[in-house]
Amino acid sequence: MQPQTESLIDTEERYQAPTYKKFPFVITHGEDVWVYTADGEKYLDLYGGHAVVATGHSHPRIVKAITEQAGRIIFYSNLVYSDTRARAARKLIEIAPSPLTKTFFVNSGTEANENAMKIARMLTQRTKIISFEGGFHGRTPASLAATGLAKYKQNVHPMLEGHTHAEFGDIDQVEALIDEETAAVLLEPIQSLGGVRMAPPEFFQALRQACDRAGAMLIYDEVQTGMGRTGEYFFAGRYGVVPDMITLAKAIASGIPMGAVLMSDAISGEIKAGDLGTTFGGGMIACAAMEATIDVIRDERLLENVRTNAEYLFSRLKAVESVEAFGGMGYIVGIRFKQNDAKLYQQLLLERKIITGLSDDPRVLRLLPPLTLRKAEIDLFADELSAVKL
Repeated sequence: MQPQTESLIDTEERYQAPTYKKFPFVITHGEDVWVYTADGEKYLDLYGGHAVVATGHSHPRIVKAITEQAGRIIFYSNLVYSDTRARAARKLIEIAPSPLTKTFFVNSGTEANENAMKIARMLTQRTKIISFEGGFHGRTPASLAATGLAKYKQNVHPMLEGHTHAEFGDIDQVEALIDEETAAVLLEPIQSLGGVRMAPPEFFQALRQACDRAGAMLIYDEVQTGMGRTGEYFFAGRYGVVPDMITLAKAIASGIPMGAVLMSDAISGEIKAGDLGTTFGGGMIACAAMEATIDVIRDERLLENVRTNAEYLFSRLKAVESVEAFGGMGYIVGIRFKQNDAKLYQQLLLERKIITGLSDDPRVLRLLPPLTLRKAEIDLFADELSAVKL
């Protein structure tokens, strides 16, 4: 490690609260699926800054959109109309499944989830939120209470009331919990941090029916599955099921902080001025980045790229001796190893200049790469993973 890198690491450690265990290098720039360090090293990024970098690092069209918008006006709040915000909202709704025809822009995934739950409680005049063991929805009060991963709740007291959890995929448990006090059922359609866990189509269909019978809202947390990661713009719509609301963030603006809640006209029509608010949500820079992100995904046929090359990735993983199983959809992938923790594989892959992610399941390694990942990089990863011998 060069002295300059040591100095930068020391400076960040000195002035920043110790909230993350970080990789021992300093990233200075990136291009597509690659990032480069202060020491001049090059890493294949299969984690995408935690599912954020949809269009690849510093895609020229994203950079241009941000730069041009900054040259016109960087920010004004929702107190005024904006040509950039208008275009971005229309473009997002154009790719949303019917009948989701309105959006509320926010700044992050947890903020999107907080607002979706607030809307459900406000409009139904009910208090209970049902979510699922293994789900992750954020670290602010309601999102954390909805989260089904115990370690994130340690030493946080009191936990916000009105939340209960069912086993993911178990419709009988949901049926036993849902009642006239239930405002909404909230779930990640693919549990990412929980180990890339999935449920069968019948579960989502039964969940929609249960919510309809109880008069409760169904909310999909698509903070990670949204914006093309599954090979479609959204998980919503699969199996004939569309939720009442979708929450988005992560990849929505290719790395500029942004989130959104998608909803129907029926829901939007019950919201009055002043019921919701955010200073920075829907800012011009974020909206410009989001508009460009949708354009790039469409023009460069990244949904097709994800569908085609995810199949190729899965075919390569089948041949890796250390892999016991793998799951997921598109470019949200969990790899379970036959022996040893995934953390060891992550460390050894990092030594081979490949960045991957972990999950709450100690044996599952996560891949959340840019949607631009292609066969050549998949081959590199599969070859290096096969070469790791423990």
